[in-house]
Amino acid sequence: MFKWILAAAAAVLLVVFIIWQVNSVKTSYVNGLDAYQGMQDRQYIVERDCYIFKLKDRDTELPLVADHEVESALPPEVEQKYVGADLPRVRILGIAHVGDRLKIASVRREEGRKGTHLTLEMLFLDEDQRPYPRLDSDLILDHGPEAQGKAPQPLPIYLIEAVMH
Repeated sequence: MFKWILAAAAAVLLVVFIIWQVNSVKTSYVNGLDAYQGMQDRQYIVERDCYIFKLKDRDTELPLVADHEVESALPPEVEQKYVGADLPRVRILGIAHVGDRLKIASVRREEGRKGTHLTLEMLFLDEDQRPYPRLDSDLILDHGPEAQGKAPQPLPIYLIEAVMH
C-alpha cells in the first residue's frame, strides 16, 4: 500500500514540475542591446485616460495600463468611480490621466514556451505621488517592429513622445 502512495506522490510531483516548466517565463532586461539603446528615459505624455489594472487570468509583475478599446474587460468609460472595483476579469487600481508624464524605465524581454515577447516598463515622473508608479505598457504598444528585431513603440493614440528642449 505504501508503494502506491509513494508512486502517486511522485506522479503528482512530476505533473506539477511539467506544468511549471511549460508555463515558466524567463525575464531579462535588454536596455543595453543595440536595438534598444537610447530608449531608456525617453519621456511620453498620456494622450487619453487609461486604467491602471491587473488581469485576474494572467498575472503580470507590474500593473498594466490600457482602456476598454484594447482590453474589453475594462469599463467603456474611464471614470474614478471604478478605481478599486473588483470586476470579473480585472481589478482596477487607478487611472493614468491625459497629460500625465511617463518615461521608459526598462525594455523587458520575456521568453517562454509561447515565444519571445518585448514590453516597456514605464515610470510616472511624479512616482513619489503614485501608489503604482511603475507600469507595464504592453497593451498600448505597437508590437509590429519586433518582427524586424526592434523594440515595440507606444501607440500614439495613448502616448506621444515629449519633446525635450
